[in-house]
Amino acid sequence: MKIKKRTFDLIFIIVSTAILITLSEYGLLEKYMAFALIPILIAYQLGQYSERKFKNE
Repeated sequence: MKIKKRTFDLIFIIVSTAILITLSEYGLLEKYMAFALIPILIAYQLGQYSERKFKNE
């Protein structure tokens, strides 16, 4: 099963948004909202890097 890059990006954005909304509803992001985005952006960039690196294989 091969997913197009745009579809994967949209799924990732929707899932990360759902996680942030859930954490926000439980009051876990009030003080640390900016820091909550860092792991999500790191995971996204690692996914982009691994896609480029293993695309040729």
